[in-house]
Amino acid sequence: MTIAFWTILMAVLMPWMLAAATKASAVRRRKYNNKAPRDFLAGLQGASQRANWAQQNSFEILPGYIAAVIIAHMVGVEQSHIDLLAVTFVISRILYEGCYIRNLATLRSAVWFIGLLCIVGLFAISAQSSGLKS
Repeated sequence: MTIAFWTILMAVLMPWMLAAATKASAVRRRKYNNKAPRDFLAGLQGASQRANWAQQNSFEILPGYIAAVIIAHMVGVEQSHIDLLAVTFVISRILYEGCYIRNLATLRSAVWFIGLLCIVGLFAISAQSSGLKS
């Protein structure tokens, strides 16, 4: 299995780690109600609320990333190029989540954009590799 494929697993697990971070303090204080988790999430504030928002964004960007990696593999893009963009994407997501939780909005947006560029880059090199040059 390639490095890029492993990064897909990492990207899939990230939202679940954020979910754990979102609920951790409430579970410790016995304030989490698993019978109504969406009600609980709607009432969050501060870092827990931002962790939940980061989780939602992580789910939203995931399909495009998975598709980009798989397509790059399918059309035969050089593995080192796929791996570089895939690892950069995962690093950008880790930084993004940290910025989101710490309420660093401008930096968060810049880091989010880097992750998006990785996805676009994967599609672009896939198009180039398959002969679909613009």
